[in-house]
Amino acid sequence: MAEYGNRYSSTVPVGARTRTAEGIDEGLRSYMLGVYNYMALGVAFAAVVSLAVMNSTEVLSILASPVRWVLLIALLALGWFSPRLILTGSTAMAHAAYWTYAGLWGLLIAPMLYFFMNAGGTDTIFKAFAITAATFAAVSLYGYTTKRDLSAFGTFFMMASIGLLIAIVVNAIFFQLEWFSLITSCLVVLLFSGITAYETQAIKEMYHAGDSRQAQTGKSIFGAFMLFGSFITIFIHMLNILGIMGGED
Repeated sequence: MAEYGNRYSSTVPVGARTRTAEGIDEGLRSYMLGVYNYMALGVAFAAVVSLAVMNSTEVLSILASPVRWVLLIALLALGWFSPRLILTGSTAMAHAAYWTYAGLWGLLIAPMLYFFMNAGGTDTIFKAFAITAATFAAVSLYGYTTKRDLSAFGTFFMMASIGLLIAIVVNAIFFQLEWFSLITSCLVVLLFSGITAYETQAIKEMYHAGDSRQAQTGKSIFGAFMLFGSFITIFIHMLNILGIMGGED
């Protein structure tokens, strides 16, 4: 949820479009592999943070307090300033921003994972993760291979994200309607599947063969930053969908 408002707050820097044929440009493949490697490591790091928190009742109680709103604001702020921190700073700054971002997500989703662990074991969590990974792989592959220009969808994605965020927050605070939560989670999964394809294409177009190693590393980390947020958002809402549907059995 926290990812909605920050993704399109800044214009994603886009370099020259790749002109070499796919399958020939080894540099592009290496660059995209770096993006996915950083993203996978970020997901693993967030999982480690969540597991550590779930083993501490003291930390869980802190996260159940207003402190979670401070962490949420920090996550949004980091997403807002991420282009400046990652793309125009040093490699050390890029790494610091990315791993802090992944760690904050790990802290914020730990209470949710703890709830599902106690409610029904790990089956629902693993199922949600597997569905998320398969969905992410499919739509990211589409974004990488499609010849269609997806940039026109940027404004729609931004407005839809803000609208869904407002709807989710209002329902959580005032109504707490389970059926409404199910509908919004389904919409979020669909929306962020589209966003993942859009982001993958944008990340691909950021590649430039003439970039220095530092510039390419920064772009790889920024690409991972973008995709990581979408992956976690899809996972959270897929978990919510499976939890609600499982509770109706």
